[in-house]
Amino acid sequence: MSATFAHPHPRRWAALLFISIAQLMVFLDSAVMNIALPSAQDALHFSDGGRQWVITAYGLAFGGLLILGGRLSDLLGRKRTFTIGLVGFALASALGGAATNLGVLLTARAGQGVFGALLAPSALALISLTFTNPKERAKAFGIFGAIATAGGALGLLLGGVLTQYLNWRWSMLVNIPIAVIGIIGAITVVHDISTEGKRTRLDIPGAILATLGLVALVFGFAEAESRGWDSVLTITMLIASVILLLAFVILEGKLTSPLLPLHILTERNRAGAYLSVGLAVISMFGMFLFLSYYLQLVKGYSPIETGVAFLPLAAAQAFGSMVIGTRLTGRMRPGLLMSGGYLVTAVGVLLLVLLREDSPYSLLAVAEIITGLGIGTAFMPSMSLGTHGVQPEYAGVASAMVGASQQVGGSVGTALLNTIAASSTATYLLSHAHGKANTNAALVHGFSTAYWWAVGFLVLSALISLLAVNAPHPSHHTTESSKAPEMAI
Repeated sequence: MSATFAHPHPRRWAALLFISIAQLMVFLDSAVMNIALPSAQDALHFSDGGRQWVITAYGLAFGGLLILGGRLSDLLGRKRTFTIGLVGFALASALGGAATNLGVLLTARAGQGVFGALLAPSALALISLTFTNPKERAKAFGIFGAIATAGGALGLLLGGVLTQYLNWRWSMLVNIPIAVIGIIGAITVVHDISTEGKRTRLDIPGAILATLGLVALVFGFAEAESRGWDSVLTITMLIASVILLLAFVILEGKLTSPLLPLHILTERNRAGAYLSVGLAVISMFGMFLFLSYYLQLVKGYSPIETGVAFLPLAAAQAFGSMVIGTRLTGRMRPGLLMSGGYLVTAVGVLLLVLLREDSPYSLLAVAEIITGLGIGTAFMPSMSLGTHGVQPEYAGVASAMVGASQQVGGSVGTALLNTIAASSTATYLLSHAHGKANTNAALVHGFSTAYWWAVGFLVLSALISLLAVNAPHPSHHTTESSKAPEMAI
């Protein structure tokens, strides 16, 4: 069965606009909330441990339910689950904005994660199935990729503005008007392939194993960041995640209607895209984290100044995705384009190693621009390849794997690179004179060590893209769906 529409939908570009706006909400939310957390903690009087759970509650629900959300979108219809996700996300955001204590705020954050896990794969699948012309598809994923990659940086700016000039509650309430715009677009212009006659029973055992396995994985890395890698709880969660996910894979291989058909993972282009994105996101999440620390703790920037300082990165990501990635897609095969983009990103992150306490902002800005151009260029074909050669009835779950790779990569990056930076900082302090004068130097030294690791992950992403992704560029075929047999790794 072809994964394309017989005729392009006449309102597809308007649909892309609304889908991208809705997806922006998901990417903005985490970054905005990170900036607003100190104010929320002060207003609701909860502990530092509670502050960690405000982030973790969203990550656990979102990461744990992504595969289930993607499969539900295939069974119920992408447009339907997209709309439900928007409505639920808006309601959860309203609850969070009205929170009077930590319990209500945590419930709201978990609710955002649940409906985000339904919304995100539906959005990517809708774009994949709507744009079938190779040139249009490249442009559509360029726009979508620009919003996806720039959303985090823009969220830092928006979070600073809302927190500084209004209050922390608007970090939640701002999602409501965005969701309303998305709902209007979903009802009026978004089009989907009918799922009538294609519905099968939901794989409940697989859903339970996948959800518990992903929750244990995300929770394990979250605990590693706060309690350490030698914590009994950290080790238990990570071992449990391996066992649960292994059991999930074994089960899926035996079922006729699995939650995640294994051919989604074994086709080399999709697998290469998922793995390279996950490794690259490890670096990107670490970079966002350490740059935020550097600007606020070392340079003394305010929240809004920190957000403004990230603008070159956001602009470069958008340009890399919408202009460079889109134009080169028709001239280069995706694997080569992705590999080149990741290597350029590695050069940008490598420049961050040079940062010192008194470094001028111009050095940081140059590093941001190079990093943004590279990652924007690389992520555009990566997102498109996430549904490479997939039949329409599996577009949602294939799209969910892109989100799952990003979520797992983000969890690993935050925990692993933060541990590396903290350890390097502690070692520096032990080997130098103690005192306030050395604190910033120690922090910068820790960040630099972590950046070296980030560069390594990006180089590995480039290598995987070059070797695993062998799909030709779009001009070699009439549709993105390959008519050749899938190749297993």
